[in-house]
Amino acid sequence: MNIKLIGLGKMGLNLALNMKDNGHQVEAFDVNDHIRNLARKEGIIVKDTLDELLIGEDKVVFLMVPAGKITEDVINSVKPYLSKGDIVIDAGNSNFNDSKRRYESLKQHGIEFVDCGTSGGTYGARNGACLMVGGEPNVIHKLDDFFRSIAIEDGYIHVGGPSSGHYVKMVHNGIEYGMMQAIGEGYDLMSQSGFDIDYEALSKVWNNGSIIESALIGYIQNAFSKDPKLDEISGKVDDSGEGMWMIEEGLKKRVSMPTITASLFARYKSKDENKFAEKVVAAMRKEFGGHATYKK
Repeated sequence: MNIKLIGLGKMGLNLALNMKDNGHQVEAFDVNDHIRNLARKEGIIVKDTLDELLIGEDKVVFLMVPAGKITEDVINSVKPYLSKGDIVIDAGNSNFNDSKRRYESLKQHGIEFVDCGTSGGTYGARNGACLMVGGEPNVIHKLDDFFRSIAIEDGYIHVGGPSSGHYVKMVHNGIEYGMMQAIGEGYDLMSQSGFDIDYEALSKVWNNGSIIESALIGYIQNAFSKDPKLDEISGKVDDSGEGMWMIEEGLKKRVSMPTITASLFARYKSKDENKFAEKVVAAMRKEFGGHATYKK
């Protein structure tokens, strides 16, 4: 299949190489000159402008760009080059509500839209991703072999109609938040235990036959192999937005998700330099009970 790929960051480049290895003709573009040159060195056919990229008939445009305004801008930039029957695949972490709107907007012009939740990190992008795809059945049928070829074995599913792929990827990421927080809290307790625990060795054992064996335990084992006590990094944790979207959806549907909600709030708190809430609590305890407060 001939794929017009836009976005050659870590995920995009690895997916391009994956596609190329699986016999697809890949032509790519990125707004960053340096990234375009890196992709060329990896053997990817790279175009310097959208004019050069988006020529020909029966186009399949594969987007791997940051969610939100950038995705919106790229779709708006691409739209004038597209004809009836062309397909846009958004493989980034877009909000499913945006994906539904984009599907409806493009459909008015006869342009097909497919939303693809992509998991597996950079390794998966290069060697076989986990793909959760939403779109009309007749459109997905045309892309079925393509998606299977770049996915890990049994790692591809057509979830349902337009925006369903990004919906289930949102849920996937929310679950990921909760799992990561639980793992982090467990290691936190061990760090205060007084025992001289080899976290890398323990992680290896946990990842061989234990009930919590998982890719996440494998990732933290790798991290401990590079930095045994994680002394080289701060505890600030970013969020992609998908945890918040999932909690918003839960509130609308009245679905209780305390674990995932707490994990998102923990990420917010990790970036709190002022800790004003804690100051308020300390001040109240001093006022009603004469409890100690501590100077900076």
